[in-house]
Amino acid sequence: MSLTQQYLFDTYRARRNGEPEPPEPGAGTLGLLRAPRDRRRFRAVLAGRPATGRLRGILARRTP
Repeated sequence: MSLTQQYLFDTYRARRNGEPEPPEPGAGTLGLLRAPRDRRRFRAVLAGRPATGRLRGILARRTP
């Protein structure tokens, strides 16, 4: 059974039993990938280091 089929089956069963539907497959993937980056940035701010990144570098070069 594929992931999509299992999700559809679980959704059908939850609706019939009046339970909350399960989250869609892949719904939390981006958050999982962003968590380590956000943690590093937060720790850098707590340590007193300036925020760095691609966008900040571009903005710094464009402003006089």
